[in-house]
Amino acid sequence: MRMRRSVLILLLFLLFIIQGTILPWLLPDAWEMRIIPNLVFIVILFVTVYHHRHTALILGLAFGMLHDVVFYGRILGAHSFAMGLSAYLIGLVFQLPRAPLPLMMTVVLLGSLLEDSILFGIYSVFNLNREPYNWALLNHMLPTMLFHFAIGLLLYIPVRRQLELIQKETSKKETA
Repeated sequence: MRMRRSVLILLLFLLFIIQGTILPWLLPDAWEMRIIPNLVFIVILFVTVYHHRHTALILGLAFGMLHDVVFYGRILGAHSFAMGLSAYLIGLVFQLPRAPLPLMMTVVLLGSLLEDSILFGIYSVFNLNREPYNWALLNHMLPTMLFHFAIGLLLYIPVRRQLELIQKETSKKETA
């Protein structure tokens, strides 16, 4: 069981590195300021649906703080709070061990919108953004949601299989 969870943590770190190093090269320059890729959050949404919302909350808080420290130094804790809270809230609504693809892609879209909306709210409170919500929704949130949707489609089968194996090992250990 520890091995599977370690693989999940390593996958999250690998995705964190990829989104900070390789994705900026792959995204066209015109999209660079419109799309904010968060591959780690997509996998955390998978964790909240297929495994447990408390695990996703802890992962969201930890990797969100890592995002705050490495990428966004303006307010420490904003991404940590947004990732943790949105993963937990999505887990309250959607927790199905065998969620089909359309439902999981709906979760990715709603989770991405929720996280970006929480961040918009936090930045609005501290006067760090000058644009209205409508503008941010059309120019940043929707393109990011569509990008997360596409990445969620790519990650669906491998991440789901990994999380199902973790779930099987957890249930075997509980019955023993």
